[in-house]
Amino acid sequence: MKYFLHIIGFARPYKKYIFLNVFFNILYAFFNAFSFLVLMPMFEVLFGENRQITSRPDFTGVENFKTYVSDRMSYEVTRFAADDPQRALLLVIGLIVVTFLLKNIFNYAALFFITFLRNGVLKDIRNALYSKFTGLPLSHYNENKKGDIMARMTSDVIEVQYSFLSILELLIREPLSIIFAMAMMFTISVKLTFFVLIFIPVAGIVISRIGKSLQPKSDKVQRQLGEILSKTEETLTGLRIVKAFKAEAIFKDSFYALNQHFFRLSNSLINRYNLSSPLSEFLGVAVIGILLWYGGSLVLIEQKLNAAAFIAYMGLAYGVLTPAKGISKSYYNIKKGNAAAARIIEILETENPIVDTKNPVKFEGLKQEICLNNVSFNYEEELVIEHLDLCIKKGTSVALVGPSGSGKTTIANLLPRFYDVSDGSITIDGVDIRDLSKDDLRNMMGIVTQDSILFHDSVRNNLLIAKPDATEDQLREAVKIANAKDFIDELPQGLDTIIGDQGNKLSGGQKQRLSIARAVLKNPPIMILDEATSALDTASERMVQDALTKMMKNRTSLVIAHRLSTIQSVDHIVVLSNGKIVEQGKHDALIAKNGAYKKLIDLQSFEQ
Repeated sequence: MKYFLHIIGFARPYKKYIFLNVFFNILYAFFNAFSFLVLMPMFEVLFGENRQITSRPDFTGVENFKTYVSDRMSYEVTRFAADDPQRALLLVIGLIVVTFLLKNIFNYAALFFITFLRNGVLKDIRNALYSKFTGLPLSHYNENKKGDIMARMTSDVIEVQYSFLSILELLIREPLSIIFAMAMMFTISVKLTFFVLIFIPVAGIVISRIGKSLQPKSDKVQRQLGEILSKTEETLTGLRIVKAFKAEAIFKDSFYALNQHFFRLSNSLINRYNLSSPLSEFLGVAVIGILLWYGGSLVLIEQKLNAAAFIAYMGLAYGVLTPAKGISKSYYNIKKGNAAAARIIEILETENPIVDTKNPVKFEGLKQEICLNNVSFNYEEELVIEHLDLCIKKGTSVALVGPSGSGKTTIANLLPRFYDVSDGSITIDGVDIRDLSKDDLRNMMGIVTQDSILFHDSVRNNLLIAKPDATEDQLREAVKIANAKDFIDELPQGLDTIIGDQGNKLSGGQKQRLSIARAVLKNPPIMILDEATSALDTASERMVQDALTKMMKNRTSLVIAHRLSTIQSVDHIVVLSNGKIVEQGKHDALIAKNGAYKKLIDLQSFEQ
């Protein structure tokens, strides 16, 4: 039930639609039951049992509602068509048509307004999930599969739409229909209605027993679907490697195994779910059969009920069984959707460890230096950075070099708080970056990553991510600095050319130069270049490196470099190994020292 309460909380902004839905559902439920009651005068005319009432009856209270309706109909029939049975029949048929028309108008109105409620709730759930996904730290996605996250955004939300939100109907529409029908059944025969009430709880117990097993099965199905989406996303992302190593058969076998497991789980869940309809229908027919036996005896043997009233009563009984069947199906849906709701809420309630402090320090820009003070960082149980001290003066450029796994990229991720340090602190002008707002911190940083991260959009929109209000001249200047002008001008629509999924319509070097242009456009005081020229050919690398060198003159820059030839002009070089600083200084001094940096230079020269 806690999952229902959490999901239903999204309905608060749409409460006006709830009130309108309830209002029209009340009218629908009343006319739904009343439509069977007005059948009685028609049957009386057909069976020749209509009474002659010449004086207009008075309404004396709800307890005499059935008698009043019957007498009023008999009075109208007597007044308009006492001697003409066909005219009397047309009169009551007209009343029935009008009653059913009103019933269906109110039914449509109720469904009309609940549509806005249901779709509004789903829209807000998706927005909340997307907001949560983008707000969670990168470490969350190191531990969770993208496919499972996509499954929660898509199939789990759809499951909530078609199953969990049906509880709105369960709580309002169907119970009202049962209440009005039962009230009118009591007006016809109290004994027969009490007889019906004996069997409804029995049917409910049988249905609930089966429904309890649906939630764990549904949870397994949803998780397995997440595995399938993860495998699909992983295959598409690495399709080039899959084909290059002729691994199609391996990936197909893995996918087929996952899909076969999903097939078995889905069959088990759906077959159990499908049992709800025939089971509830059989129980309904059983109750109708008992009613026919007992009610028939009241008509034929005890003669305490006339035939017209009994037929109308059976119509009302059917009017109870239909929503009761709907309630049982909704109960199954809720159990089935509970697992999907739990997976959605699990994400929404995931705690984000990287949050702004309640009263962040107002930041006015870098004035002196950025310092890493005795910084350590653990990824799960692995110590990546250990007691590291480093200061970067304003306006200087610092390069981090070292073998893979030495902690270079980790430091680049700690500065903009993609991760938080495990121990120690990172300060800007003496202020801990955890005391700054994330927006202020990241606004002053431009980042170019080793992997060019571009989006399925135009060149222009990929650049405007950095500065949405940039002018055309600023765009052109950024493109020129990044040495991307020539290839962009050659594209079919220039800046407005769509570059494909992950920019796959561009070459590796073109993608990287576009990433550099994006960082240049932002024009931040601090630049983080993580292997920024790694994807460029030699000619392009030289041109872009010249542009980057000019750009870094007026900025505080942290450069992570694999090609050591690109960092010889930086102000300070830091050599890392196993998360520790083993050497630091200028290029020439480090070469003369003949230590770790010299070995890296020699090794790279040998490789070339």
